[in-house]
Amino acid sequence: MNPRVPTRMKRPAQAIPALVPTLPRVVLGAALLSMVLLSGCNYSFRGGSFPDHIRSLAILPFENETGLFEITQEIHQFLLREVPRGLGVNQGAEENADAILRGTISRYDLRTPNFRAGQAGAGPEVLQRQVSISLQVELIDVVNNEILWENGGLSAQGQFLEASETEEVAREEAIERLAQLIIDGAQSTW
Repeated sequence: MNPRVPTRMKRPAQAIPALVPTLPRVVLGAALLSMVLLSGCNYSFRGGSFPDHIRSLAILPFENETGLFEITQEIHQFLLREVPRGLGVNQGAEENADAILRGTISRYDLRTPNFRAGQAGAGPEVLQRQVSISLQVELIDVVNNEILWENGGLSAQGQFLEASETEEVAREEAIERLAQLIIDGAQSTW
């Protein structure tokens, strides 16, 4: 017996051996219960519950029917970064991808939803502007040669304060929302 260790410190150590025989039973019981509960589920740990045969996705640059040419590249780069991750697939080249995402940028509008009347003789004071982007999108299963999902009127908005922000802030916000709508729409069919 060590005189520097108080005797009350030994009591918990004496209680531990009593718990040890039940610990393996508890762990074993929890493991069996989880196996029984999960055996009936067809659950996968892949990112976005995309069909199993689709492992790669090619995202083509969208056709642009607007007068804002740089938006094609902005949308394409954002979709390349976010959509494969959101759907749990790898980015692939068009020639060997299992699925293809393609579309058209059909509208780009800059609106003024929030303004107030200006001083006498002056125009209105713009407080807030809104960017609105509309897309037509198609997700094609190349393996089975079928359209998995399509939306001819996908639209999202982004807003910016005229006094302190730029149009690019609202455009990024709208593009981010469009990417999420594409991910949600693609996942909604299965």
